[in-house]
Amino acid sequence: MTDASGLPTSHLSILYEVGQSFASLIEPEDLIATVVGRTRTLLDAEGCSIILLDPAADEFYFPYVANDERGGERVKGMRFPADKGVAGWVVRNGTPIHVPDTSKDPRFYPGVDAKTGVTTRSILSAPLRTRRGTLGVIEVVNRHNGEFTDVDLRFLAALSGSVAVALENAQLYQQLRISAARLREQVMSLERERVAGERFPDIIGRSPAMERVFRLMESACSSPISVLIEGETGTGKELIARAIHARSDRREHPFVAVNCGALSETLLESELFGHRKGAFTGAVSDKRGLFSVANQGTIFLDEIGDTVPAMQVKLLRVLQEGEFLPVGGTSPERVDVRVICATNRKLMEEVRVGRFREDLFYRLSAFPIGVPPLRQRTEDIPLLVAHFLDQLAEKWKKRLRGTNEAALALLTRYHWPGNVRELENEMARAVTLAADGDVLQAHHLSPKVAGDAVVTARRPRGTLKQARGEFEREYIAGVLADHQYNVSHSAKALGISRVALQKKMKEFRLRELAPVGRSSTAGTSK
Repeated sequence: MTDASGLPTSHLSILYEVGQSFASLIEPEDLIATVVGRTRTLLDAEGCSIILLDPAADEFYFPYVANDERGGERVKGMRFPADKGVAGWVVRNGTPIHVPDTSKDPRFYPGVDAKTGVTTRSILSAPLRTRRGTLGVIEVVNRHNGEFTDVDLRFLAALSGSVAVALENAQLYQQLRISAARLREQVMSLERERVAGERFPDIIGRSPAMERVFRLMESACSSPISVLIEGETGTGKELIARAIHARSDRREHPFVAVNCGALSETLLESELFGHRKGAFTGAVSDKRGLFSVANQGTIFLDEIGDTVPAMQVKLLRVLQEGEFLPVGGTSPERVDVRVICATNRKLMEEVRVGRFREDLFYRLSAFPIGVPPLRQRTEDIPLLVAHFLDQLAEKWKKRLRGTNEAALALLTRYHWPGNVRELENEMARAVTLAADGDVLQAHHLSPKVAGDAVVTARRPRGTLKQARGEFEREYIAGVLADHQYNVSHSAKALGISRVALQKKMKEFRLRELAPVGRSSTAGTSK
């Protein structure tokens, strides 16, 4: 039975089903595989395949194959030149074709048969046309009984339209999916930067090395575990400890920092654990220790590697039992304190040589965070330079117009043994030397950073008296910056009195500046 189109009802049924299915199609692979399979069955063919054109490679390839013969799997994924075969002719001419005997048709390309070992006797081929061009062809080969007819060709031509639409939609959807995936990755990357910036706004860095630190910090924030922060002096260990505390569930309680290396054993014990009245000469009243002050909060023990073995025993008891004995006390105090430690030493080596208790080391190092030195994250230097420049210019009421490329290259090249703290001091020196409205240049940098660039970048200007005065101003400003603007220390280094230095500062309009705060970015504290 046929209709006005001349197609049998069975053929029309497939066309209807395909059209209905493709209307809601998102992922077409399974459906198209079903279509070529049913087409092969309907037309009583040995095989049916979709052959797509790869314009970039100028080749055809087989993404979908339905074939009872052994060559089917070998055909899938195979490629051949786009100007060859019946498929090439159909794409070029844009019309369906019936080749009843391939052995007599010069358009037939035998290369595929040579690779599969299957003999193609006859072909029906129809173009897969869309608004954007021809995507390829749908082909049916070798009828089992008899020959393909004109009705079969009309059916394949009608089917090719629906298949082409489905493939075009699939390609557009795939492109959209890839674009969406890329966009998601970009958004996630920006979100990671935003989250890192919001969660740890005082720590500057986007390098892979700092990203690893941020990830560890995020984990440490949500856990009560003891943290050991390892890194060279000036890398920002205290800032990291403060940031972890500020994002932990103890953030409403005190954060107490103590530098263990700056105090004698006796004084450190009194500072940490407190003392009772009369415990020693001068103990005229009871004093709370820093562990008591930090109760429910966090205590940060900086330079823990500098403690002596006797103090290490007392610290181990606090960590294990949550209690300590004040100096001169007879009953222990209990506290609930999170301990974060930091060291610029290799504690494992200290354990090996017997200077640090092994049991305390393993207790403290349950969650280590290694902070990279600045020389291992040089890509963060421009960010830090811009941060310090803005911060210092605002603090000292100077209008500065950034840093030129030559100066930035010198700052990036320098090895920074003092890490970010040294960079901050270098920027403080440069900002002090710079005039209002300047761009920081090589001659604003210290000789250790700029080297010969300082000499080559300077140009003589004005009279000899003016040049001498400018040199004196810059030299004094550099010494002040090197000594963190301590007038007494700077005067001693210059070999003049404090009064004389103050006169020079007034003459050259160098204000007596306080040392730069140590809570602005990674590396401004130990």
